[in-house]
Amino acid sequence: MFAIGEASRQSGVGIETIRYYEREGIVPKPERASNNRRMYSAYDVGRLRFLRKCRDLGFSLADAKVLLNLSEGDSEDCQSVKEMAELHISNVRLKINELKRLETALNELTANCNIGNVSCPMLAQIRTY
Repeated sequence: MFAIGEASRQSGVGIETIRYYEREGIVPKPERASNNRRMYSAYDVGRLRFLRKCRDLGFSLADAKVLLNLSEGDSEDCQSVKEMAELHISNVRLKINELKRLETALNELTANCNIGNVSCPMLAQIRTY
């Protein structure tokens, strides 16, 4: 059994995030020691690690919770997981396209900048957007 600091270290999830997950019911509240300190099992740490990996992949917290529940169910629903992942991939592609448009716009704006200019063409252009 591990105290919250060790569970945080082993899972890579911050202490305040662990407390938040517990408050929001994303993970069950852990057992308490006689001194009322939270105590986490290796299984609890595994759950936290799973959530961190989902978040690292960009899944929303709600989706990460669904994936965690699916991973702990009696039968893993691979089709549901695939559908969630495909939707997530679609959203990632949309964000990539938005970022590419943003990069193009910023490149166009900064291309007009001259070092040492008193009047900044980039700021003037932004004002007209």
